[in-house]
Amino acid sequence: MTIESTIEALTTQGIHSVLTQFTDMHGVAKGKLVPLQNLREWVETGAGFAGPSIWGTGLPRFGKRSEYYARVQLESLRPLPFMPGVAHAVCDGFAGDEPLETCSRQLLKRQLQRLTQKGWTLWVGIEPEFFLLNQDEQGHWQRADRLDQLDKPSYDLKTIHRNRGFLEDMRATLTELGFELQQIDHEDAVGQYEINYRFDAALAAADRFMLFKMTAHAVAQRHGMTFSCMPKPFATAPGSGLHFHLSITDAQGRAVFTDETDALQLSAPAYQFVAGLLEHADALAAVCAPTVNSYKRLASSDSASGTTWSPVWKSYGNNNRTCLVRTVAGRIEWRLPDPSCNVYAAIAATLAAGLDGIDRKLKAPLSCEADLYQLLEMGVSMPERLPRDLHAAIEALASNQSLRSLLGDAFCTEFIRLKRQEWDEYCQQVTDWELQRYADGF
Repeated sequence: MTIESTIEALTTQGIHSVLTQFTDMHGVAKGKLVPLQNLREWVETGAGFAGPSIWGTGLPRFGKRSEYYARVQLESLRPLPFMPGVAHAVCDGFAGDEPLETCSRQLLKRQLQRLTQKGWTLWVGIEPEFFLLNQDEQGHWQRADRLDQLDKPSYDLKTIHRNRGFLEDMRATLTELGFELQQIDHEDAVGQYEINYRFDAALAAADRFMLFKMTAHAVAQRHGMTFSCMPKPFATAPGSGLHFHLSITDAQGRAVFTDETDALQLSAPAYQFVAGLLEHADALAAVCAPTVNSYKRLASSDSASGTTWSPVWKSYGNNNRTCLVRTVAGRIEWRLPDPSCNVYAAIAATLAAGLDGIDRKLKAPLSCEADLYQLLEMGVSMPERLPRDLHAAIEALASNQSLRSLLGDAFCTEFIRLKRQEWDEYCQQVTDWELQRYADGF
């Protein structure tokens, strides 16, 4: 569609404004409302923002490159059911009339160009897990449904029934936005849900997840709740993951990762891709699990439900959910990411690491054919584990020159700077745990 025909079509639907949405380095949606009638300007030049006011741009306070321009991707425009009269637009970041190196969507597009050169397409299925929370009068966060308190709450239908208003609203709104829903269920922690929808090409999958989050925030607020992507809000319960199901097809549509003659149905490039993920896993943790709280999820601790799926060991196995990489019939499930990540950056870094494995023909270790948590209890030798905290992950990324060069030093430098600052701020906090343990203990 042309710009003019798009304006005409949206106007007939009652649209008067465009929400020009981009994603900051923390993975948070940002933007502004602009008039639909000026769509050509928003597509060709972009909606303007003060660059230093956005997390992670690295832009100066003056000069030609101090302005951040969010350029509307014309094909992304669609009416927002929860904002009557407004159409949503995905935007790319520009500065000085050039693609901005610190824009995470541009980062993903650069990595996908490497695939295009091979004639390949990356497909990503994303599994959003999330909590429904609210705050009490004292400001303490708790699950929104006080009756959601089973010891093993997975697939609890009573909770589904009690919260059918929110879930039906989500179903209807996402369907109107073009999502092909697959399932909705209560997950393994109290207050936790998962909504699955169809996979897509990598860039579209990332765009769709950002739209999913915007929708969930709006719908949850409408029902008096807070949609939370915090990885682990409750110490004794499992946390939320954002698993990536990865597959690649060639120019003829054939599955690059599949070899039905192999014991795991994986091809040589698939094993090499897995090897790349495992080699770069420590650095990838910084991008895929980018918050202090992420490492409360990535801990081999007991949970109230008696089950934990936390992928803390650098290993892979056939349908093995205790591993960092789970393989299923020629598909790779990357279990490291959590929903606090910048989804564009996480997919870009994952792809960069996997392609590095293919380009260097790295050899994957033997697959894991056991429950790693049972092996841990037995005291046997374990695979190497992921970093135990954000600081270790950030330093792993800082020292991984090969991955940094693949991603681009401008993005990595700014990301590391922000995350070191986040870690330093956390280290200055005095927690309730410390007060309880030390206040009168010496």
